[in-house]
Amino acid sequence: MSGHLRRRPGTRSSLGALCAGLGAATIALGVVLAFGVREEQRVAARAKVAAAAAAAEPIRHPAPIAPIQMEGVVVRAATKDWNKKLHKRPLKAGEPVPVLVTAYCLNGTTRRGRYVRPGIVAADRKLFPLSRYIELYAGEKYLGRFLIDDTGSMIRGAHIDVWVPTCREAKIFGRQHGTAMLLPRPEIQVVQAGGSK
Repeated sequence: MSGHLRRRPGTRSSLGALCAGLGAATIALGVVLAFGVREEQRVAARAKVAAAAAAAEPIRHPAPIAPIQMEGVVVRAATKDWNKKLHKRPLKAGEPVPVLVTAYCLNGTTRRGRYVRPGIVAADRKLFPLSRYIELYAGEKYLGRFLIDDTGSMIRGAHIDVWVPTCREAKIFGRQHGTAMLLPRPEIQVVQAGGSK
């Protein structure tokens, strides 16, 4: 037997091409591993920093909520025992209620047969009557004045679902705790047509 390998007929033996292919694969694998390990290290470092910050920070108890003052209006937070005496009747105007605030992004019509649009919310009809307005706060942030125009199978009790145009916005909004206040109906003045001035 001789000291060198014999080549089988019909095969290519290009050592240069084989080495080039193995070298490219090794480089590609090295890049993937290097960047993947770095990203994992970054995530682990961020988690360690967050855990250390949480451990170093003393536990804070929430301060009592002071009334929110607006020009001509004072909004008071709901009482602590409000949930114990859950209302079986629609709310009175001006009565603050602690609510869970979420968002939804469905298209189509509301319970009242109107198209969904900005400025409407879904609520439980037993607590919040349809076609009425509410002032909505998420924590201390004022979200705005909304028309109760829709209901939902998952909307029960003190739960308000705000309509947003995209599902991405609804996911970002998440679940927030806040206060809702039913507004009084506007006083309507009836003017007879053709009457004297």
